[in-house]
Amino acid sequence: MISGSPLLEGAWAGGILAAFALVAWLTVWALGRTARRIQRRSKTAFAPQLLRSISRPIFVFLIAEGVLLALRSLSYLEPWHSHVERAAVAVAIVFVTYVLAVSIRPWMNWYMRRRKVRPSLSQLVQRVTTTIIFAIGLLVLLQFFGIAISPMLAGLGIGGLAIALALQPTLSNFFAGAQLIFDRTFHVNDYIELDSGERGFVKHVGWRSTRVHTLYNNLMIIPNSRLVETIVTNYHGPDPKLAVLVEAGVSYSSDLARVEKVALEVAREVIAELPEAAKTNDAFFAFDEIGDSNINFWIWLYARDRVGSFRVKSELIKRLHSRFDREGIVMNYPVRLISHDASRDKRPIPAPDVTGAEGLDEGR
Repeated sequence: MISGSPLLEGAWAGGILAAFALVAWLTVWALGRTARRIQRRSKTAFAPQLLRSISRPIFVFLIAEGVLLALRSLSYLEPWHSHVERAAVAVAIVFVTYVLAVSIRPWMNWYMRRRKVRPSLSQLVQRVTTTIIFAIGLLVLLQFFGIAISPMLAGLGIGGLAIALALQPTLSNFFAGAQLIFDRTFHVNDYIELDSGERGFVKHVGWRSTRVHTLYNNLMIIPNSRLVETIVTNYHGPDPKLAVLVEAGVSYSSDLARVEKVALEVAREVIAELPEAAKTNDAFFAFDEIGDSNINFWIWLYARDRVGSFRVKSELIKRLHSRFDREGIVMNYPVRLISHDASRDKRPIPAPDVTGAEGLDEGR
């Protein structure tokens, strides 16, 4: 420190500030050049983003510290030196907090992209983490200035409990949405069906609700808490290919070997001609049981997805019915055989009781 002439002290303070400004500019220039060099040599964008995100805070920090150090060098501000020193420490706390907050976002973004985490989840985690870092930095700053933070934490705890009770349904949907995203129960464009009958294509998985586009061209909004507690069938997992089962029956007098041959021919025609049918799997046929009216059987083949299964099943039923009709294969209506005992008709019919009638005539 130079003491004496205010002019010399001002020049010295200006030199300190200029030196810090030069260091700040050189630091930003070096970080920018390093970021560009890394970006040219590496495919990852994590390091360049990190260097660019911290260059501005470093520049502001060095300028602020230069100003405070310049003020500290002035002798006529000696009564304020302690405050300037405290301000320098406070600036350092703010700088560290801000650098941690802005530098962790590109790192988390890069990490979650590698893990293929959904963008909505990645943004939420980044915001929550940034908020926590700023909150911790604020508490450290208040503690440095001698402000007791224990009563504040206690108040926040009581207030947080009251808010949690008031927002219990919202928080329930929020955590249910987090569970759906972390578990990867289904993804956007998957076809799902709830055990209560609601079904459609998933269009958006939010933190409060999930939007499903139904086959009736409606948008169904389902609270996440309900999705977590119900049974959900995902027709796109693990494979969108779906089995199609058609059950029918033929009369007892049918040639069962011929029935099997014709049914498989029809099923293979459907597989070959319909784009909705899966081409990688052959059809299966089996007789199931001897029923009351027919010998029942089933045909099993695969559709490419849930929506395609409707057309595959409909077309198989139409073609099977038409082919059986041409081949003379009979599918009976429900039949019941009624056995009648003819010997009961030869029993004598008991005479009617006419005693009451005779007494009526005598009274007349």
